[in-house]
Amino acid sequence: MPTEQLPGCGSKPKAIAIGIAPLGIVSIGIVPMGVVSIGVVPMGVLSIGAVGMGVINACVVGMGILVAGVNVMGVWWLGMDGMGPKRLGGSNAIHSHHQHPPKAQNLYAYPSKQVALQKAAELGCKGVHAMGSLWMPCEQHPEEPNSGR
Repeated sequence: MPTEQLPGCGSKPKAIAIGIAPLGIVSIGIVPMGVVSIGVVPMGVLSIGAVGMGVINACVVGMGILVAGVNVMGVWWLGMDGMGPKRLGGSNAIHSHHQHPPKAQNLYAYPSKQVALQKAAELGCKGVHAMGSLWMPCEQHPEEPNSGR
């Protein structure tokens, strides 16, 4: 019994592919996959769309190496909210995604030890501590409730 192969998975990419789940060097559509992908959920080296995954992304929600969007994760990122070692532009404060106890104050990580020391004084604590290549106010993180310390 012969099997019919659908375009997309397992087929050779086209130069330009347009449609639902198109596979091509340049792909445009819903869930496009390729070197340059433009669409709703683009996946490619260069992804432009709503939810992008790739090396370079410009999208609302994205994951990749260089990402610009609203809520993003990447090595270098630019957006309203994001996660990664290098934030491009914007505020000097980079959100720390380290989990603090619910009653702990909202602490941020800063690229400058001096800025973290100033924030520590504002919060009423002493010193700072390193968080990767960033600095956080207070000598240590707040203790977990009922931690027995």
